[in-house]
Amino acid sequence: MASKLAAEAADESTYEAEKASFLKQPKAVWATALAAVFAFMGIGLVDPILPAIALNLQATPSEVSLLFTSYFLVTAVAMLVTGFVSSRIGGKKTLLIGLALIVLFASLAGTSDSVSTLVGFRAGWGLGNALFVATALAVIVGVASGGTGTAIILYEAALGLGISLGPLLGALLGGWQWRAPFFGTATLMAAAFIALTFMLPRTPAPARKARLRDPLLALGHAGLRTTAASALFYNYGFFTILAFTPFILGMNAYGIGAVFFGWGVAVAVFSVFVAPVLQRRFGATKVLVGTLAALFLDLVGLGLAAGHSVPSVVVLVIAAGAMLGINNTLYTELAMGVSDSPRPVASAGYNFVRWMGGALAPFLAAQLGEHFGPQVPFFAAAVAIVFGIAVVIGGRKYLSAHEPHVV
Repeated sequence: MASKLAAEAADESTYEAEKASFLKQPKAVWATALAAVFAFMGIGLVDPILPAIALNLQATPSEVSLLFTSYFLVTAVAMLVTGFVSSRIGGKKTLLIGLALIVLFASLAGTSDSVSTLVGFRAGWGLGNALFVATALAVIVGVASGGTGTAIILYEAALGLGISLGPLLGALLGGWQWRAPFFGTATLMAAAFIALTFMLPRTPAPARKARLRDPLLALGHAGLRTTAASALFYNYGFFTILAFTPFILGMNAYGIGAVFFGWGVAVAVFSVFVAPVLQRRFGATKVLVGTLAALFLDLVGLGLAAGHSVPSVVVLVIAAGAMLGINNTLYTELAMGVSDSPRPVASAGYNFVRWMGGALAPFLAAQLGEHFGPQVPFFAAAVAIVFGIAVVIGGRKYLSAHEPHVV
């Protein structure tokens, strides 16, 4: 009994300390987090302009969906080399190279005259995104005050804010001209490049250089493998909503942008404010299973509403943002702490697997929608979520070993 009370007191003390230090961060943390916001804006940026791109470049929804597939496929594969690169040149140089690549390929994307060219430039954008995103989390964890938990919440806050603002920026600029969001992103990332150049201190390369095979070897750990496999199926559901829904809303860029801005706000709020509370109260594994089950029901609802009730689709998309926000934080925290691998290596292995779900979902969802109707992609995504739940339940003993004391 005494040891239990002592554990509770220790957890409460840690939690209060992390809360107190959340906003008291070095300038370098805020600069990196702001750059991460801009980087994550690139994910949802094209959402409001997908129908416009299809119209202007005379492409089908499945062809346009390759903008997501090429981006996430290259991001996933490039994750395997991020640790190799950053361990040799340091985190700051890796971040700056990633930002420079995003500026280059986002600018080139705005000049595209065919969907195939645009897909190719999005692939290059994905390379820059991989170098930046994987390294940004490790840099924030290394520089932030308040512990790993605080750093992850800051990172997820940047992710949520970026995901919410991306569709808004895409709508505001895309309503004027479909090419404008690409140039807008390039401008923001150039500003982030300048900010990090001056505000982020030099981060020396670690003493031990990562090998190319290290992320794959890290997946040999049962806990990390379970987390990554479940996240793959989860991301399939996530990006079915993000990439396919714009085609069934029947709205212009402003309407689509407004819907996904609301969705992104829900992602941000629930990832930062709700996920930590639920995790402390019930434990990551139980909350993960519960929110995945809720997401399953949401996707089934979207399948039933697709093609019949646009207001219902809008409500369900925004509601899905709440579950996605909670899950994003839980998956990231598990991936960063469930194994004994260095965090950058664990992050690279985890992201390699989970972004494959983001690569597969947009194209497969569009294909299913074109051939079998708008309901089927959501039902397929719901099935993927069932697999994600099964993986968590099957590997819960590996995940539970990582759980802190639940109060």
